[in-house]
Amino acid sequence: MDESAKSAVGDSAVGGKPAADVTDGSAAVVGVRSGIGAWTAEETRRAIAAAKTIVVKVGSSSLTQPSGHLDVGKLEALAGALANVRLAGANVVLVSSGAIAAGFGPLGFASRPTDVATQQACASVGQGLLMAQYEMAFGRYGVRVGQLLITAGDTMQPQQYRSARRTMATMLELGVVPIVNENDALASNEIRFGDNDRLSALIANMVCADALVLLTDVDALYTAPPKEPGSRRIPFVPNVTAMIDEIRVGGTGSGVGTGGMVTKLEAARMAAVSGIPAVMTCASNAGPALMGDGVGTAFAPVKQRGSAKRLWIKFASHPQGTLVADAGAAAAVRAGRASLLAAGVLEARGDFAAGDAVWIDDEAGNHLARGLVAYDSEEVPDMLGRNTAQLRRLLGDEYAHPLVHRDNLVLV
Repeated sequence: MDESAKSAVGDSAVGGKPAADVTDGSAAVVGVRSGIGAWTAEETRRAIAAAKTIVVKVGSSSLTQPSGHLDVGKLEALAGALANVRLAGANVVLVSSGAIAAGFGPLGFASRPTDVATQQACASVGQGLLMAQYEMAFGRYGVRVGQLLITAGDTMQPQQYRSARRTMATMLELGVVPIVNENDALASNEIRFGDNDRLSALIANMVCADALVLLTDVDALYTAPPKEPGSRRIPFVPNVTAMIDEIRVGGTGSGVGTGGMVTKLEAARMAAVSGIPAVMTCASNAGPALMGDGVGTAFAPVKQRGSAKRLWIKFASHPQGTLVADAGAAAAVRAGRASLLAAGVLEARGDFAAGDAVWIDDEAGNHLARGLVAYDSEEVPDMLGRNTAQLRRLLGDEYAHPLVHRDNLVLV
């Protein structure tokens, strides 16, 4: 590393003002395997079958009839498969779409409304209908369920994120199956998940899940849209980040859902880089998928699981500003775990407080990392370009620390 880079990063610096911690969760290793090397299909499916905490996502089209009405038979079949897993000793979190789809039929609409206000009204009606059916279906097996409605803002803010994580952990300790959905009745188009695929991957991180199961209206991932001649099922993906651009998929969902194959691949990618094995298949294959059978498409983890805090920074935090790194600092950040010091920062943009997430960009405007900044935005300009000794001499000991400590910095 050259001298400019050395002055811009620290190998073992400790923070000045402490950035807000998200959680004290440990860096657990997923499933039944602890190595970083490539997983095999058998190992991936075995880890899913052995998972102690499982997040299952089901889409609207898997729970409704073509007319848009809730299909109670499909819901009961899914509940039975999940109840069996719960009764066998595993924790289960269900991320369920279907509130709008369940509500627009009873309200007299022939298809899913397109305007936000009507969708929200349908969701407010449909969510109650959906939960009533889940309570009855799981109740037949003696399994209790609980509802948790989340907005995108709840995952972006550390305090709300901790609260949601704590609530779900307590529900699981009590043997309850949390049924999670985006709060469609209140969510705005400006800040929302838009579909539950991304939400399910965030929830998998939130509860430190050992497996993610994505249930949809197709039985697996294919090399091209399944109806096209020559399209082949892909039973196993060892590295979804390496192949995600090689598969041609449809980008839109069904008439009752909002997600498509693209969003499910993104959820599988989020799980894989978080150290979580995943499987994607149709809802009728839920039971075999949870048992590790060779249905659908299995996605291997590509990294060991990091701390819950680092996973929140990477996938859920909402950057409030930007720190622009010079060439030396940018190279050091790209190289790995290095703290970003004021000496290597050219400019600070935005209005942020200590503990907020910020982007770390290079001079060309490319995002290099996200991190939790240790100082308020009005404090940073006086610190820029100064090394540690200068900061201590001119501003005091409390400023002689990284702008973003390496423990609070995640490459993107």
